[in-house]
Order: sequence, then C-alpha cells, then structure tokens
Amino acid sequence: MRLSSILIFLTLGVIPSQGHYAPPIDHENRDKQDLGRLVEDIQAKVFKFLDNREAELDARNESTQCTTKNIVFRREYGSLTEAERLDYINAVKCLQKLSPRSPASVVPGARSRYDDFVAAHIQHTLSIHLTGNFLPWHRWLIHEYERALREECGYNGYQPYWDWPKYSSAPEKSPIFNGDPYSLGGNGDFIPHDGRIRQSPKNLPIAGLGMWVPPGLGGGFVTTGPFANMTVNLGPGDSVVYNPRRFKRDIGPFHNTRFANYTTILNILRQPNIEEFRYQVEGVPYSSEIVGPHIAGHTTIGGDPGADIYASPGDPAFYVHHTMVDRIWTIDPEIRHKKLGGEEYGHITWANTPPSRETKLSDIIDLGYASKSIQIEHVMNTLSGPFCYFYL
Repeated sequence: MRLSSILIFLTLGVIPSQGHYAPPIDHENRDKQDLGRLVEDIQAKVFKFLDNREAELDARNESTQCTTKNIVFRREYGSLTEAERLDYINAVKCLQKLSPRSPASVVPGARSRYDDFVAAHIQHTLSIHLTGNFLPWHRWLIHEYERALREECGYNGYQPYWDWPKYSSAPEKSPIFNGDPYSLGGNGDFIPHDGRIRQSPKNLPIAGLGMWVPPGLGGGFVTTGPFANMTVNLGPGDSVVYNPRRFKRDIGPFHNTRFANYTTILNILRQPNIEEFRYQVEGVPYSSEIVGPHIAGHTTIGGDPGADIYASPGDPAFYVHHTMVDRIWTIDPEIRHKKLGGEEYGHITWANTPPSRETKLSDIIDLGYASKSIQIEHVMNTLSGPFCYFYL
C-alpha cells in the first residue's frame, strides 16, 4: 500500500487492512480447547519426527545432535516452580552485575553483560523489525541470552515464555508481573495519565505516523518484586550513551485482551503461509491500529524501557515476551522454515522503507558484542543446527 493511501486512511480514521487481517469472532472457551489440542498434536509429531530421523540415521551409521533423549523444552513462566523462577531471576540479576563486553567506544553507556544484549537490539532496530530477519534474529538473541544465563551465571533451566492468552484479561496479576518475589517485578506505581502515541522511528520517511496506545494501570516506577528500583542504563530511543534512570512500567489488559487472546493465537496458527502468518503476528505496517500480539505485548508492558522500540530488552520481561513470539513461529514447522516473509516483511529494511533487496538465508545475524554471529539458514529449525529445543 502506498504511503499516500495510508495517509488518507489515517486522516479518515480508517484502519487499512490490505486484506491481510479479519478480526476473528471471539469464542474463547472453544478456541482455548482447540488451541490446546492443536499444540498437543504438534508436540506428538515432533517426537515422531525425531524418532524417525534417528532411526534413519542409525540405519546409515550416522547420528544427530538432537534426539528425543536430549531435546529440551521451554516452559510457560507460571508453570515453573517458585524455586525454578528464583533460579531464573537470580541468573538475570547475575547478568546485570557482570562486566560488559561492549567497548566503551562503541557502547559508552553499557555497564553490564545484560546491557550488551540491550545494545545489540538498539543498534540493529531498523534492520530487525518488519524485515525478513525479524524472527530468526530474535530467535538467536534469545538463544544466546539463554546461553549466557546458563554458562555465565549458572542457570540450570531454560528460557521461559509468557503465555499471552492465559493472562490476557489481567496481565498485571500474572505470575510474571504480580510483584511477588518470584515475578519479574510488578507494575509501575499507578499515576493517573492519558494514553500516548507510539510513533515510527524518527529517521524513517514515515516518522510521525502514530498509533494510539491507551493508558495502562501503572505509569510510574516499579517498586515491587525482584526488579524493584532497577536502573536502566541505555536508551531511550537509539541512544547508547550512559543514561541511568529508574525502571517504569504501565501494564494493562487492553491490547493483549484484543490481540493476544486464544482466538487470535489460533487464527495465527491457521494461516496458510509465512506472509499471512507475519501479518497476523506483527500487524499491517503504518496502520493507525495495532493488529497482532507482537506489538500488543510491548504496549501491554509499557513504560520505560519496555515500550521503547529500540531499548525494550532493558525490561527483563522482553525475553519472556519474545520467547512466546518464537514459540508461535516454532509450533508449525510445515510453513515456517521455507521462507522469511514477503511484500513489506521480506526485505532488509523496515517494511521495505526505503525499498531494498529481499532477505536471504545466507545473510548474517549480528548481535554485536552480545555474542557471536550466525547465518540465518542455521537458525530456521529448532531441531537442528545449534538448537535442540521445543515448547510445552
């Protein structure tokens, strides 16, 4: 859709759908059951695939690093025991205390290994969102973050995820955000406030086109839970200079209730190809409305840095959110591993703005000083290459 057409739609207050999005009829209870059955069926197929692959390789006297014996499962945060959640929290805190690997000449504001990952996201934001590498880049970031937690901070578990629909009606009360000792910190202190406009990055041609974000139930500093009074060092925006400030959140149910319920997730998994899948997950570029759970999760967290397009990994909840994005991409390998996207989402620039070539499987995923680089083709399947994981 041309920029001029989008501007007309915005002026009229109409949301352009481009034919990619039809809000599903909400039958939550039925769709919750259907989604559960679908996921169980996919899990069974994964085990069958692994067994068959291993048998075929055995017959040829060959082997694979990923089998039913060593596959690991990432689990929903609330399903972890309190002890397991504490182990995860302590590992994140450990990463926030370790020295950074980013040189001061490149990331002058980095004060920890945790900041290395935030900086990688900030410095690549315009080439890893609404692009062909969006899903693989974030998959590799999560994997390397998980590896740092395990190898550098002694964490024995694996990266948990945020089950969006399970807590969509009251995310602030979920085990992730309720502010108890086993959470990832509570909501920000409540401050009466209006909603805000989430704008596109300032150096894009469409900068200034905004999207209305209603106020959440917080808005102030996070003062409860393990990350109460945490200091954020990088951002806002694309800044990587040292800018220490207190951590804020503005969690509320509005967007997850609308765009990350059981009906919408089931609808995503029923898409026939990766193009339509990505429109459902990420929405239609430059519309005046959120359509899709990726942005909805970020706006549900809200605050600083959680709602910042660039610096959002500064909020520990970023990783459980993006692990759920990875889970949705992982669940149906039939259409996920063959292509990266099309139209606006298949190129190397943000929504193909300015126009650019398509992303290639041979392209490199660069995490800066957070970790090593890797080609996209090696991270397309969680049951091969450097991976051997799936989701419960």
